[in-house]
Amino acid sequence: MGRTVGEVARMSGQTVRTLHHYDRIGLLVPAERTPSGHRSYDDEDLERLRRILTYRELGFGLEEIATLIDDPTADTRAHLRRQHRLVTEHIERLRAVARGLEHLMEADTMQLNITPEERLELFGDFDVDTHDEEAERRWGGSDAYARSRRAVSAYTKEDWERNRAEAAEIGRALAAAMAEGAPAHGERAMDLAELHREHVTRWFYDCTTEIHRGLGALYVDDERFTATIDAHAEGLSRYLRDAFAANADRQERD
Repeated sequence: MGRTVGEVARMSGQTVRTLHHYDRIGLLVPAERTPSGHRSYDDEDLERLRRILTYRELGFGLEEIATLIDDPTADTRAHLRRQHRLVTEHIERLRAVARGLEHLMEADTMQLNITPEERLELFGDFDVDTHDEEAERRWGGSDAYARSRRAVSAYTKEDWERNRAEAAEIGRALAAAMAEGAPAHGERAMDLAELHREHVTRWFYDCTTEIHRGLGALYVDDERFTATIDAHAEGLSRYLRDAFAANADRQERD
């Protein structure tokens, strides 16, 4: 018995949109179609999907995965050795950057130059003070924290409105790119990721490519961020992580 795309999505933790994209690019084409034209996945399809997701977790791009899975001459061991080295280096960088990075746009707001009424209008029921205390406890001694606090302490309500509008516009553009099947490692997603990095630098602190890479990882590793981001579009947190990492690689090459 074949599985529907919805069933496979639930089993694998992927979105239906992602599976449709894999079908369109030929990475995972279901074995059959029902008489009504719906996708039907067999056991071999599920095993192929398992391999795809394993490589995705290791950080391989979709084109690399297609090569590894479909090209009998591909040196899988060499690919895995290279990716293992990259993943290990990435872990070390994350430790150096401070794994606990949080979104300073929300974290560093204790000394905002706005009234309580304006704070409520801007942040709603988000507990700014509690969040700020956690951020100070984690990173209060860092240069980035100090610079960010100096910057945000002078922001007015109008500044924050512009900040949040700009951030929302970038977020919508990234969500649209994902929804339309633009790969996270493609030019469109990487250009938007760079806009996001520039936004953080302009409003808060010098967001280096390594810090931005770590921020993207945090979106997936910290369930609080994952839940918030994926509320806008399922799978968006992983898409941002991959786009930020791909853009960091590109910037470091250039």
